[in-house]
Amino acid sequence: MTSIPLSRPPIDDEIKQAVLAAIDSGHYILGPQCRALEAELAAHAGTGHAVLTSSATAGLWLTFRALEVKPGAEILVPAHTAFPTVEAICAAEGTPVFVDVDDWYTLDVKDAASKVTPRTVGMVPVHLYGQPADLPAVQDLAARYGLWVLEDCAQAQGASWGPRRVGTFGRAAAFSFYPSKNLPALGDGGAVLTSDDAIAARCRQLRDHGRLSKDVHAEVGFNLRFNELQAAALRVLLSRLDAMNDRRRALAARYAEGLAGLPLTLPAEREHARHVFHLYVVRTARRQELAAFLRARGIATGIHYPVPTHRQPAVERFHPPALPRTERLVEEILSLPMSANHTEAEIDAVVAAVRDFFAR
Repeated sequence: MTSIPLSRPPIDDEIKQAVLAAIDSGHYILGPQCRALEAELAAHAGTGHAVLTSSATAGLWLTFRALEVKPGAEILVPAHTAFPTVEAICAAEGTPVFVDVDDWYTLDVKDAASKVTPRTVGMVPVHLYGQPADLPAVQDLAARYGLWVLEDCAQAQGASWGPRRVGTFGRAAAFSFYPSKNLPALGDGGAVLTSDDAIAARCRQLRDHGRLSKDVHAEVGFNLRFNELQAAALRVLLSRLDAMNDRRRALAARYAEGLAGLPLTLPAEREHARHVFHLYVVRTARRQELAAFLRARGIATGIHYPVPTHRQPAVERFHPPALPRTERLVEEILSLPMSANHTEAEIDAVVAAVRDFFAR
């Protein structure tokens, strides 16, 4: 039986040769490959700086520190996201204020507005699954209440709103290079992108033990540095990012055509946005049955995410309120196979299996 994975990272001879060259260079941490990648990431996104770090989670934490988040400061965050978004807020001693999501699974700006208090300092819109949040509305809300915006772009590298790439709408943005992401490393990795010189400088200092110079530490930071081998591989893949995202969009369109007419809610692209389909997420009340049926056909699926962040035991102390839309959708969402390296035949096989399930 053919096995179709949920994601398939790209590994080829060009990437292997780039990594081998980095090994032979004798530079391994924050060297010339990292510096070149930082410049290329910033140029691609349209920001003044990129600061490589060990993960998007680390990037969020670094930026919260650079933004001088004080203990107990409230930060608006969508409840439907990967837990590390919330984890970084807590690690920076902020207080997450959980917001329901809209029809596109991103932060509901109206619900966010209702939760602003005198203690609110900022908000973290998450471009979940590759779909940009309503960035003009986010910016309007931030301007109305004097809040900063930190974009979580972990799942949306290369997405855009109108002519602008995500990651350019707030004070800074965090990106992920996890192996299944749109720009995938061969392990963990992330970056902070910003046009704020002070934020970039502070993040660079904090990621390297708060180091001011080789033997002088201006503050207590942490080891959140990036390495040359990963940077070398990512430089190759960054040159392909737009083409890889086009490929994801083409496969998403193939899914949409093949699954049309079934009792499924398919992902939609919001007006003015360019979705890059990190994940292809459908909704059905028969999720468990469908997932089991596909598994028997050798087709992997996922649930992103079955437990919403506001219902995680780690944040019970914040006494989060009920969030009806989020709590309903997490019972129905199912991720189908998606990556730039899946074939049309694989997508067609998934479509055929889903149609067979609903035809029973």
